[in-house]
Amino acid sequence: QVQLVESGGGLVQPGGSLRLSCAYSGNFFSISRMGWYRQAPGKERELVAAITGGGITNYADSVKGRFTISRDNARSTSFLQMNSLKPEDTAVYYCKSDRLGVNFWGQGTQVTVSA
Repeated sequence: QVQLVESGGGLVQPGGSLRLSCAYSGNFFSISRMGWYRQAPGKERELVAAITGGGITNYADSVKGRFTISRDNARSTSFLQMNSLKPEDTAVYYCKSDRLGVNFWGQGTQVTVSA
């Protein structure tokens, strides 16, 4: 069984930065694809960024150039560095792990971008 715990959310002004962390408990982290998703009120959950076990990344167009996903296999942790934050980035951010089609989700962390 895999458990994911996100941290690092909070309130930030437009243009600011936050770094989210996703701590992974369980086996096979290094070969799991890790993703960050977000869900704003009244909207569907959407993929923000993902990284494979080999370090290949992909991003939603709306965050390219502003967000960076990374992972530390020694610490079984995934990160999402968010820079130049905008009010439209406000959402609950979720971490997801995927290995051979078996998915696990974290509980989410709130990110609010507001002056």
